[in-house]
Formats: sequence, C-alpha cells, structure tokens
Amino acid sequence: MKVLQSLSTSVGTKIVIGLTGLALVGFLIYHLAGNLLVFLGPDAFNSHAHWLISNPLIVPAELGLLAIFLVHIYKAVANYGRNLVARPQRYQMKKWARGASRKSLGSATMIVSGIVTLAFVVLHLATFKYGPYYTGRVPEERDLYRLMIEVFHRRGYVVFYVVTLTIIGLHLRHGISSALQSLGMVPEAWTRRVLIAGVVLTLAIAGGFVLIPVYIYFFL
Repeated sequence: MKVLQSLSTSVGTKIVIGLTGLALVGFLIYHLAGNLLVFLGPDAFNSHAHWLISNPLIVPAELGLLAIFLVHIYKAVANYGRNLVARPQRYQMKKWARGASRKSLGSATMIVSGIVTLAFVVLHLATFKYGPYYTGRVPEERDLYRLMIEVFHRRGYVVFYVVTLTIIGLHLRHGISSALQSLGMVPEAWTRRVLIAGVVLTLAIAGGFVLIPVYIYFFL
C-alpha cells in the first residue's frame, strides 16, 4: 500500500511516467530494427514477422506492452491535470529553452503530441496488424511486405506518416531526457550531453521510421 501511495505522489507519478516511457522507447528501437529488414527484401522481412507472430510469448508480450502504454497514458494525464490545478493561470510570457528555463516546443506540447501518438498507434494497428491478409511465398507466412508496399504507395498515407512521426519525434525529444532526469540518472554536469544524446536518439528513431515509407514510395 505504501508503495502504491508513493507512486501516486507528484514525484512517484513522474518516476512511473519515466520508467514506462523508457520501456516504450526500447520497444520502438526493437520495432524499428525489425521494420528496417524491409530493405533486405520480402523473405527477410516476412520471415522476421512470422517469427514474431508465431512466438508463444507474443501474447503475454503484447499484453505487457499494452499495460505499459495504458499506465503511461494514465499517469501522464494525471500529471498534466495536477499541474493545471497547481498553476491554473498560464504565464503571460512563455519562456522557451533559453537561459535557466528548459522549456521547449516538445515540452509545451507533450499532451497534444501524446494524443497524436495514441491516434497513430490505433490507425497503425488497424492498417497493418488487422489489415488485409496476403499469403507469402512460404504458405504459413503472412506477406506483410506486400501490404507495406501497397500502403506506402499511397501519397496521402505517406505524407500523414511523415508528419505524424515528426510530431512523435517532438514527444520523444523531450520525453527521453525528462525521463532520465526524473529517474535521477543524469548528473548535473552531464545534463547537456544527455540532452544532445536524446536529440540524436530521437532523430535515429523518428528518422528511421520516416525513411521506410519515403524509400518505398520513391524507389520500390
């Protein structure tokens, strides 16, 4: 009970947000690594996708990921509501990332970018996980490579994907460094380095996901 009560405090909430956020970043890195197999052709991509789908641990892994995602959303909304109550009037002059303030576009739009991320995840699942089923060269494999090629040959979807990933990138840009700071993993002397590392990691993740539809649309 004491642990649950401590996690409901302002500090505890930020710790939970940080832990779940970093777990989701880890998933994104793994998911991106799998998606980049599209550059090796249909056999490599479909084989990896089939290995994931047929793995007996996929169901508990998906349930665990869903739980992490829901807890992250719940705690983020709770933290946002707590901040609104504590500071009902917005500053007349907004301070951005200069001087002592570290406020940025990413930090100021976390709720908005979070909502966009949630909407994107739902659409992404509907498009790919629950989208059309094509049989691959190997009968028991689903041809997700063909589905990805079809989807990313739609100009509107590619533009939507790129814009959305840019917004998600803003969310990651602030979220990664904020999570590490909330968990006390950033010594004061390393703050600047961690911020730079967060930017690099964000560009790698968002850029990697954006590269796939752009490459498919123009070159495949």
